[in-house]
Amino acid sequence: MTTPTTNNASNMNNRYIFILSLLGLFFINTLKVSAQQDPLFSQYMFNKLAVNPGYAGSRDVLTLDALYRYQWVNIQGAPQTVSASVHSPLNNPHLGVGLNVYHDAIGPSINQGAMATFSYKILFPNSKLSFGIQAGYKYTDVLWSRIVTGESNDPLLTAPMQNKAVPDAAFGIYYYSNKYYVGFSSKQLLQNQMGIVSVNGKEEFTKLLRHFYGMAGAAFKVSDQVVFRPSVLVKFVQNAPPQMDLNASFQFAGTFWVGASYRTEKALSLMTEFNVSDNLRVGYSYDIWFNELLSSNSGSHEIRLGFDFDIFKRRMVSPRYF
Repeated sequence: MTTPTTNNASNMNNRYIFILSLLGLFFINTLKVSAQQDPLFSQYMFNKLAVNPGYAGSRDVLTLDALYRYQWVNIQGAPQTVSASVHSPLNNPHLGVGLNVYHDAIGPSINQGAMATFSYKILFPNSKLSFGIQAGYKYTDVLWSRIVTGESNDPLLTAPMQNKAVPDAAFGIYYYSNKYYVGFSSKQLLQNQMGIVSVNGKEEFTKLLRHFYGMAGAAFKVSDQVVFRPSVLVKFVQNAPPQMDLNASFQFAGTFWVGASYRTEKALSLMTEFNVSDNLRVGYSYDIWFNELLSSNSGSHEIRLGFDFDIFKRRMVSPRYF
């Protein structure tokens, strides 16, 4: 026998499935998008290439990062993101290259892309100033079978849609040393149209909006065994409120990071990272959202793997905090 509690939970879940389906429809049926279009990551401080092209090659080794994020667990159709990046310096110490690919899904909408990166560095005695550019493509699609709607004759369900890949570009500046960093970047510079759909003879589309990011961080040695590392990431996009992530973390014995972030969208992230070896890092974060979704999901999980390969056998700055 189904209890009232079970029915309430089922109704709540169905309501969020419907909301996420509407988000997918809005993605293909609005000229001005009020939400941020870039994937969201809590472990941004370990995954800077996805935010700033100037970061390419800054670790002085060939670096691979893979990240999986599952947001709002237990809500069907909730956002899930896979991101992978590789970047490296070249034999010329002024140059760096990289590649970032991602697959982002929310409700019925699928967004994916690949961006190649090139960076040029100006070398100072104790720091570097890096300028980076990215170029690549972005692609969007809608899986109509995932859409839940109360209107059986909704014209959007039968409307032809032109899913297409469009070119995109990004630019970033990244200034850093072994003790601090600061950066500024802008993504989706071309602001291309995507997801064109024809409804009742009228074409409507989404437009990629230009995103702006500012970041900064530092490492302070508290003792021989403890390092304190604060950081901040600020994001801004048209038609959405600015968002800020404030992070504070500690490293113990050179191998173990633990910290927390507060996001101005009323979210708290708890995170940790293990330096399993000189070449392997494993990170995990758990997000708690203090809004109307709090009672309907089990938080958000993010898992990250990082690999370093010293292919040029150079003298590395050790330890590397960024």
